[in-house]
Amino acid sequence: MTTRPLGSKHHAWSALALAVSLTGADAVARADTLSDLKEQTEALRRKVDELEDAQRKPAPTGVVTGGDIPGSFRLPGSTTSIKLGGYVKFDAVYSDITQGVDAVANQQTVDTAIPVGPGGTPADHKRGQLTYHARQTRLNLATSTPTDYGSMTTYIEGDFFGADGNESVTNSNGFRIRHAYGTLGNFLAGQYWTNFFDENTYAETVEFGGPVGEIFIRQAQMRWTQPFAAGEWSASMENPESLFAVSGAPLTAGSATPLRSDRDRYPDIIGRLKWKNPLGTFNAALMARNIRIDSATAADAKWGEGVSLTEVIPIGNTDDFRANFNAGNAIGRYQLSGFFPDGYVDATGKVRLAQAKSAYAAYRHFWSPMLRSSLILAASSTDTPGGGAFNGFNKSARSAHANLILSPVPRVNLGMELIYEKRTVVDGDSGTLHRLQFAAQYFF
Repeated sequence: MTTRPLGSKHHAWSALALAVSLTGADAVARADTLSDLKEQTEALRRKVDELEDAQRKPAPTGVVTGGDIPGSFRLPGSTTSIKLGGYVKFDAVYSDITQGVDAVANQQTVDTAIPVGPGGTPADHKRGQLTYHARQTRLNLATSTPTDYGSMTTYIEGDFFGADGNESVTNSNGFRIRHAYGTLGNFLAGQYWTNFFDENTYAETVEFGGPVGEIFIRQAQMRWTQPFAAGEWSASMENPESLFAVSGAPLTAGSATPLRSDRDRYPDIIGRLKWKNPLGTFNAALMARNIRIDSATAADAKWGEGVSLTEVIPIGNTDDFRANFNAGNAIGRYQLSGFFPDGYVDATGKVRLAQAKSAYAAYRHFWSPMLRSSLILAASSTDTPGGGAFNGFNKSARSAHANLILSPVPRVNLGMELIYEKRTVVDGDSGTLHRLQFAAQYFF
């Protein structure tokens, strides 16, 4: 009797049938999976198309949308992006001398207002002045509109150092323009910082006045700015204004009042180069001005010039060093608070120009991400012509600022600053100011 092995023909056919069955089931499963993936892909493609269509479609009528610049918005039916900004700032200022009732010089440093006299010591009843104010509070509005020539932008900013109020009841003070300008591509027109100085170089101070050695002026101008690989160059024509010291006027120490000319004929012409170098960012500016007077007793004009050099040098990951040097015979009113005259009119009615120099150096150190300090030393001086003919006009100034600023949260600054300034006039009289200031600043 013959017996069949386990792998008999019957068993072979059964195994083959089972294999075919399993293979068919696996193919069906793969087909179902591919079908699901295809449906998911199609659904995702439809969603992307819907999102792209929504972006291409104009916003529904009456809906405010996000603008093209950070923090801005667009009004319904408008292509203009609008951004509001500014800050609220409170200042508490204690000075070792007082500079008058409701005087701005008690609220910010005004170098020309420091009283001078024998030894620079004011009368005892003029010692000590405490002032609280919020006049540096600032508002600004910026816009950006796309055009065929690039973005058209506008910027308007003001604070409350306009018409002085009083401290008796309401402490009301006038709103004033700081900046008001527009740009189209590389062209700027309006009121802005002078092109003679790079505003990004200003040292960080708690008080509003600033060190005596800096250029500080805002005025109406037309400017062209041309970027290049390592920086930019710019050229501007700016509002002219001539400020004169006049020989023979009834001058007394500390009370010399300059004469303002009303016959300016040529704009102040300024060119500036901004260059990023291995040390940091360097600026060099040149200026030409026509210093002119035309009155019943004097009629003359001279062209003068000035140069301004600045450098900002990063130190480590957070600190920086800032330096500025200015020189020329026409930088008078461009100095902080118009400290020097632009020209001197002698007894014959002729305009004479004087060489002036100014500088500051500032080091800022971050003790931590929230705490920082700046130390700023500054000086300015001029070679006044005519000996004692211009007694009472400013000859030189020195200042020092040291501060500590805490930012416990972003957009809030709490600061304290010690300030020393010395003013000297042509006849040698001098006066000093010692000040302690606290400030709280809240940006929005």
